[in-house]
Amino acid sequence: MNEGRQVKIGEFLGRVGIVLFFTIVATLKGISIAQLLAGSTVTPADNWLLVLLSNFASLVYLCLVIAVAVFRLKPSRGAQGIEPRVTAMAATFLMLPLALLPLGNTPPATAAVIALCLVGLGSALSAYVLIWLGRSFSIMAEARRLVTRGPYAIVRHPLYLTEAIATIGMVVLNWSLIAVLLAAVLWALQLRRVRHEENVLQAAFPEYASYAARTPRWLPALPGRQRQPV
Repeated sequence: MNEGRQVKIGEFLGRVGIVLFFTIVATLKGISIAQLLAGSTVTPADNWLLVLLSNFASLVYLCLVIAVAVFRLKPSRGAQGIEPRVTAMAATFLMLPLALLPLGNTPPATAAVIALCLVGLGSALSAYVLIWLGRSFSIMAEARRLVTRGPYAIVRHPLYLTEAIATIGMVVLNWSLIAVLLAAVLWALQLRRVRHEENVLQAAFPEYASYAARTPRWLPALPGRQRQPV
């Protein structure tokens, strides 16, 4: 089997895997929303509307992932070796057990409200970022098209930042040692994943160096201050 055919098969299998996984997660999220609407689910601190809105924002994000995965561009370059692939897969699939953990210690009412707002805000912002990323979306460290506009003009990795916001909310809602450990491992994997992605983009796009020099990695520059990469 020639290399071109292997790449095509790998891309097809990756696309199918993403669609199947996120379809399952979106279905579970849809069932959760249906249970909320039917009144058969106990919500943290009885914040029914906030729980509904945060779940709906998560569902929109999941559906967008499925859509962009179906129509995404073919990669022009990818990370070499097995470790970048394992890291990317582990970081992606680790979000599912974190999202589905049974409630641990019930947080105080104020903490529950803040956590639900973080989940909803992080999910909604993730959906917004994903619209800008569009057909360049990847799970693996791959180069498809360099996106430097919209949220990507503010920070280089806005999707990971918005997902982290939602993750913090999920940890607070499911407050337990397991939840904290899962989140710590997830963030460690994401940091490693960012390094792989930046290496691939640097190699694929000559203009990436100037983009990285003027755009912070994680945190937006304060108004009135020159942006510096972080």
